[in-house]
Amino acid sequence: MTRTRVLVVGAGPVGLLLAGELARCGVGAVVVDRLASPMTESRASQLNSRTAELFAERGLTDLLEAARPEPSGHFGGLRLSVSDVDSPWAGYRKVPQHRTEAALAGWAVGLGARLLRGHELCELSDEGDRVVCGLGAADGPVRVVADYVVGCDGADSTVRRLAGFGHEGAAATRELLRADVAGIDVPDRRFERFPRGLAIAATANGVTRVMVHAFGRAPRERSGPPSFDEVVANWAEVTGEDISAGRPLWVDAFDNRHGHVTGYRRGRVLLAGDAAHWHMPIGGQALNLGLQDAVNLGWKLAAEVRGWAPPGLLDSYSEERHAEGGRVLANVLTQEQLLLGGPEAEALRTTFRELMGLDDVRRHLAGVLSGLDVAYGG
Repeated sequence: MTRTRVLVVGAGPVGLLLAGELARCGVGAVVVDRLASPMTESRASQLNSRTAELFAERGLTDLLEAARPEPSGHFGGLRLSVSDVDSPWAGYRKVPQHRTEAALAGWAVGLGARLLRGHELCELSDEGDRVVCGLGAADGPVRVVADYVVGCDGADSTVRRLAGFGHEGAAATRELLRADVAGIDVPDRRFERFPRGLAIAATANGVTRVMVHAFGRAPRERSGPPSFDEVVANWAEVTGEDISAGRPLWVDAFDNRHGHVTGYRRGRVLLAGDAAHWHMPIGGQALNLGLQDAVNLGWKLAAEVRGWAPPGLLDSYSEERHAEGGRVLANVLTQEQLLLGGPEAEALRTTFRELMGLDDVRRHLAGVLSGLDVAYGG
């Protein structure tokens, strides 16, 4: 049996940052992940200004300085300058997720967190004064007893399901395919709209990230990632280009299903990141929102565990971050209409383009997407 103060389920960026936050506050944490080895894909890669500030405060500047700051982003596919936001880390930094995870894992373990890969949560019971968990591992079942459990295990969260968190949301109506492909020569495209769909392409170090959406096409029911042939067919349908000679390094699909739990805490079980709020990963907002969940929760949970938290401190995590999660979900749903809507969205796009030409509007949206507009208690 393993005994720990906090069990963190999920060794993605959110879980690793949370474990490090707990460790730097003197609270032991065990992080478990069902995967036996770290992921190698780029996946979520865009770090905003607020996340960069948080990383810099924790000594992770090497990760940031290796990435060239990008002065502009987008809101629903419409270009938006973020170069003048009030931050020493203005702009976006594209860091492949596997590099972010490696840096956070080294930092958290160096502070004293324990990382167990190849351990999958199967059972969870909140017994009032502790949480008892059953894990499956290659060498047999493992029992873990923790003061608290935090689910950082993504949109299909096992913790959320086992702990009985309620949520609201909607099923998918649209889908976007993406792939990292070596050996193709296509022009870089920044949210280029064609009569039949949307195409995005960006090449770095000989690898092109392509993303494609066919207007009006319903998402498929999937038990795994799409085939590269499906990406090839959709790309050809939308752009008229043939990328079949390329070598796929990673293929994925994501849709516009979304949901938000009604509260981030149930007794001794809490949620953070995509386990608490899930939506299209537009502009890296899902990743950055989750990382900021971890920072908000870390010191509060440490205070609760160590016995010096005033009444209501831990509950304020759910109150504050649920409100922020709702704000981000609202802007993501707005951006989705602008980005993936077909010809019927052109009037909306025209209106937004005009509004974004007003400096006050642009500055407001730049602050929103940079994570710098968050104010609690107001």
